[in-house]
Amino acid sequence: MVNRYFFCKASTLAGFILLSMPLHASDLQQRQSDLKSLQSQISKQASDLKDTNKQREKLVSLLKKDEQAIAAAARKVNETKESLAKTDKKLAELVQRQTKLDKLKSDQQETLSNQLASAYLAGNHDYSKMLLNQQSPATIERLLAYYQYLNNARMASITELQKTIEELSEIQLEQKQQQAQLNKLVLTQQEQAKELNQEQEQRQRTLTQLQKTMSSSGAKLEQLQIEEASLKRVVEQAITAMKSSPSMEGLSSSKKLSWPTKGRVRSGFGSRRSGQVKWKGVTLSAPEGQKITAIAAGKVIYADWLRGFGMVLVVDHGKGYMSLYGHAQTLLKNAGDTVNQGESIALVGRSGGQAQAGLYFEVRHKGQAVDPARYCKR
Repeated sequence: MVNRYFFCKASTLAGFILLSMPLHASDLQQRQSDLKSLQSQISKQASDLKDTNKQREKLVSLLKKDEQAIAAAARKVNETKESLAKTDKKLAELVQRQTKLDKLKSDQQETLSNQLASAYLAGNHDYSKMLLNQQSPATIERLLAYYQYLNNARMASITELQKTIEELSEIQLEQKQQQAQLNKLVLTQQEQAKELNQEQEQRQRTLTQLQKTMSSSGAKLEQLQIEEASLKRVVEQAITAMKSSPSMEGLSSSKKLSWPTKGRVRSGFGSRRSGQVKWKGVTLSAPEGQKITAIAAGKVIYADWLRGFGMVLVVDHGKGYMSLYGHAQTLLKNAGDTVNQGESIALVGRSGGQAQAGLYFEVRHKGQAVDPARYCKR
């Protein structure tokens, strides 16, 4: 058991390093090759329990790499999706501004046209003749002021029209640039979606082989116990991290919070999982890729892959309270990040070897699991 725990710690460190490295086609090919080798070994050693357990551990490690690769690909897809949304919004704003400027340009041209027509109808005046005629100086002064006013108005209209034309030109240029960026992002998204699909297919092959090594109830129970121990260590690490965190408001059962994602409860708090092992949280069925939000403000104190729970994120809310989000497709926050209530922190997934997409969600107070329904409303 100690060796398994050491293996899990080493795998966690290796997974952290892997997430920080760029994905290459050779990584996927290597994992495909490793899986084929393991399949061959398992088929030859199926009768040997010791060797089967050894191969199972290797498959768990390979599953971890597959799911971390999926997380990295899904995060890139999500970032591109958000960039597409921002670019679309920017283009819509530019079109709206262009429409307003077109109308303004038309109005300004009409105003200038009317001013020029008025000047033409008034005729050309020779200022020297006005000075020599027999009109009073006061009348002449008023006429000069009037013509100067008209001239200033025409010059102002011409200046405003020039500015409008220049701004329209700038907007049209920016529209072309934004459209080019949009086209580039669409191509990028298509490539990333293909990469994500390949990683998911590889993960499914690994998972299928792993499930074959756990056909007996005893093997499944042993794995659940290992997963429970892994989660316990993470909680202990989180409690230690919480001691160094600044004071926060915590959670209040009198002020109901929103659930982290919309979905149907698949397994309730305290329900039997297997044998004497019970659920310490709830599992919500939800579509893969759906947003997971923080139930309250806090600080991320854990964000990594965890055996049995996949991509896991833990948020410290202060006063001994923490919330845990597991089985994510990808994590959108890193350890040390601060989050606001309702802020997106992850995407719903199937990591941790799950066959169905969903979110595993826990609320703990001073390390003890409590029913999330005490804090979250339907």
